[in-house]
Amino acid sequence: MRLLARPAQYVALALYILFLGFPLLWLISASVKSSGELNSLTVSLLPHEWHWENYTEALTRQGLLHSAWNSLLVALASTVLSIVISVPAAYVLARLKGKVRIAGVGWILVSQVFPVVLIILPLFLILRTLGLADSLVGLTLVHTTYMLPFALWMLQGYVAAIPTELEEAGAMDGAGRFTVLRTIVFPLLAPGVVATAMFSFVSSWNEFFFALVLLQSPENYTLPITLNTFVGGEGRTALGPLAAGAVLAAIPSIVFFSILRRKLTSGLMAGAVKG
Repeated sequence: MRLLARPAQYVALALYILFLGFPLLWLISASVKSSGELNSLTVSLLPHEWHWENYTEALTRQGLLHSAWNSLLVALASTVLSIVISVPAAYVLARLKGKVRIAGVGWILVSQVFPVVLIILPLFLILRTLGLADSLVGLTLVHTTYMLPFALWMLQGYVAAIPTELEEAGAMDGAGRFTVLRTIVFPLLAPGVVATAMFSFVSSWNEFFFALVLLQSPENYTLPITLNTFVGGEGRTALGPLAAGAVLAAIPSIVFFSILRRKLTSGLMAGAVKG
């Protein structure tokens, strides 16, 4: 039984990876198929003819690159803002005791209960009053506000897992509050910051509803809004260029994850050494 356990684990892992990666493989396959093949009843993973012009059409005709740049600016800015705000707030929330902490955690949970459609009208009115309704700056502020409860919830759990004895030991050695935070708490908190940044970036990058309501000018469109324009009149969709655009839209998230994955691993090792 022990001899069969290891191969069975590898087989299960391979099947799980195939299960997760199959939609991406199917999307890549659809991106190089013709419209006739995509609309046919015959289903095949490999295309009969390779139509690379779908990528050319997606990049040139639809203005995909400009929208991708807008999405990148909004995603990076909102991620940085949410991390900068949530790290000190999460530390205070995790170290508080009694009713104040209960109220803070309760606010985070309650803020996730309300549907987005209930808050979009007040947000739109506020941004219109400030002159930010149709701008990337306004969308960045909305994304930051929307992601803050999630970032706080994740980071306060990481902070709570750091023993307070480490901070007390640093204080007994003569280190000030900011020195303790910089040399002890923040290095141990690095994996949580990286993980929160990953989810915040992907959430902002894929966000559709806020951008659809708040943005009216085509030059301010983000990537999900531009991909939505591939749907023509009467529901007719350019499936090939849409699939090609979706493949291109997935690349920045994959690159961002691959970069921060190394930071996450190094942060975990640094935390283990310092702990």
